[in-house]
Amino acid sequence: MTPGEGAPGAMLVVISGPSGVGKDAILDVLRELPEHAGHHYVVTCTTRSRRPGEVDGLSYHFLTPEAFQALRESGGLIEANEVHGNWYGTPRAQVAEALAAGRHAILKIDVQGADVVRARVPDALLIFVAPPSIDALLERLTSRATETADELRLRQRNGAAEMARQRDYDYVVVNETGQIARTAERIGEIIALEGARHAERRVRI
Repeated sequence: MTPGEGAPGAMLVVISGPSGVGKDAILDVLRELPEHAGHHYVVTCTTRSRRPGEVDGLSYHFLTPEAFQALRESGGLIEANEVHGNWYGTPRAQVAEALAAGRHAILKIDVQGADVVRARVPDALLIFVAPPSIDALLERLTSRATETADELRLRQRNGAAEMARQRDYDYVVVNETGQIARTAERIGEIIALEGARHAERRVRI
């Protein structure tokens, strides 16, 4: 196996979509499903402040801007983008280790990051999670009450632009209101289907 090459069948899976669509909740359900518990759920690095209930190293790797930049400059991130005024990046080592061990690496990243991953890893599987409507998305953003008024306005503006990018993905899954479990199951079905289709492919990062 060459450096940066995964074991046969191990996939790099990107779960993306606008802020507030429910990506975290969906992945929480997915990792509890027995057939998907063995995947590696990559923990993203970020410079944003920790929210109540979040755990460093589990929710995100919370880094100072200086530490994030140092990691980026050393080549330690597959992708890094500034989103909603904060930096987010995918740690290369986590992904490489998972793929080498034959495990699917599941990334939860923004639309900008998904673009970078697709360009650098053409064999990556990209899944877009969409809300049932833009009105439903705005309602979810407002009801979770985790952003300031300025942050909320920024995420609302970006949401419509991100929705327009869903055609760039391999699959689009609509997260209907109150149907988190069904959405997670559908994404799990897609991962299993694509894994079976490409059982011998080695992903390089």
